[in-house]
Amino acid sequence: MRQSHLFTKTRKSAPKDEVAKNAQLLIRAGYIHKEMAGVYAYLPLGLRVVENIKKIVREEMNKIGGQEIIMTALQRKELWEKTKRWSDDVVDVWFKSTLKAGGEVGFGWSHEEPIAEMMKNYISSFRDLPIFVYQFQTKLRNELRAKSGIMRGREFVMKDMYSFCLTETDHTKFYNQTIEAYKRVYERLGIGDDTFVTFASGGAFTQFSHEFQTVVETGEDTIYINREKGIAVNEEVLNDETLKSLNITRDELEGVKTAEVGNIFNFGTQKSEELGLRYKNDKGEEIPVWMGSYGIGITRLMGLLVEKFADTKGIVWSKEVSPYPVHLISISNGNTDVVKESERIYELLLENGIEALYDDRDVRAGEKFADSDLIGIPTRFIVSEKTMAQGAVEAVSRVDGVTSLVPESGIIEYLGRKE
Repeated sequence: MRQSHLFTKTRKSAPKDEVAKNAQLLIRAGYIHKEMAGVYAYLPLGLRVVENIKKIVREEMNKIGGQEIIMTALQRKELWEKTKRWSDDVVDVWFKSTLKAGGEVGFGWSHEEPIAEMMKNYISSFRDLPIFVYQFQTKLRNELRAKSGIMRGREFVMKDMYSFCLTETDHTKFYNQTIEAYKRVYERLGIGDDTFVTFASGGAFTQFSHEFQTVVETGEDTIYINREKGIAVNEEVLNDETLKSLNITRDELEGVKTAEVGNIFNFGTQKSEELGLRYKNDKGEEIPVWMGSYGIGITRLMGLLVEKFADTKGIVWSKEVSPYPVHLISISNGNTDVVKESERIYELLLENGIEALYDDRDVRAGEKFADSDLIGIPTRFIVSEKTMAQGAVEAVSRVDGVTSLVPESGIIEYLGRKE
């Protein structure tokens, strides 16, 4: 992508009503556009980051047997009434509307009910199980507060997976496999060491759940952790009963600010019993299916990565999620030879399957560097009269600021080491 062709532009300031650091930086850098409080459009750079996060999540879900689908956003009132979750007293984040043909519909805040109902068409025998399905879906939640940028939106992208198993043993096995898969996701995103499997309330889902909470100064949650024992408890369920069940005392726990980046719920057979999702065993008996639900906020993760790793100059992406692996900057000062060399390196990268954001704009060097810092691509290549005289490009790491001269013959190898 030539930066001169990119329709988005960097900005010196964010909207005055935007208080979240993640949204301020993402708006200024041209990743997102704020439509209204809690609602954002994802622009070309932002969409590439979202897709890179989805790619990591998709790979890990596929490894444990997940099959990708996509459900509808519109929800049938009658279906949710069966589980008593249509009521605003039970679920207070519904967006609802009236159909012109009559009747009400809801806009999907979650998908347990419709996916369980759908599975009644595909599950009849014990031979049909287990089934694990997941989707990347835009969720709509009528949040009272939407002040955390893309980390708590009224419209956001989620990966939600659902498991359907024969027995509690089978369900528990997959539940634990999912925990390990989630850990791999967070490890690949660079937040594995600071992300804790946390005992928490199930809210509108179940009585209890497990959350995945990442330590970050701007987090909305407080959890209590024991790093040595690998135990974490959400503040909302920190009581004597919980402490006793975990065989730990309050003084063994350290309170930290965190942001939730995932959650998993064990529905047991309750949801299946409410909706009539059953299978016949080898004796012909009808048995309710064991269900689980597993969520990861994709756009929330994008915001979390900005909150956690941004510095005073702007965003800092890792190579795994960055919109481009390289930001190629041409400092020509009117020298056509520098322009030609920059073009040649841009083509060299493309020939080797490496996409770059190429700053070919006719603006001052200082503006290019400031924009590059704000955008946050992890590796910056600079082409100038000085680098040409040395037969190299200047490579600068956005992560640690380390600078080195890389000969043209070593550019691809250099980026390979960065992988």
